[in-house]
Amino acid sequence: MRLQGMIVATLSVDVRNKLIKRLQRIEGQVRGVRRMLEEERDCADIVTQLAAIRGAVHQTSVLVVQEYAVNCLNNPDQEDAPEEMVARLVQTLGQMPR
Repeated sequence: MRLQGMIVATLSVDVRNKLIKRLQRIEGQVRGVRRMLEEERDCADIVTQLAAIRGAVHQTSVLVVQEYAVNCLNNPDQEDAPEEMVARLVQTLGQMPR
């Protein structure tokens, strides 16, 4: 799909639902960390939970990028050359946190 000269990849209903469930879990983890801070819990436990949140967010990002890549490969835009599609995919991958 094109929107003002940009390619817009949409997510399937199944993937969108998986992402929503993951994000709800992440929201729960964040609320848990806030509660830990309010209860003045051990810093090491808080850091452990923050690392778990970071991992969960990263895996969620990977799922979105994976779906984007599959969408680009299975539904190529006829107006773009393969090199342009690969460049967009590489640019998207470059936005992933390390």
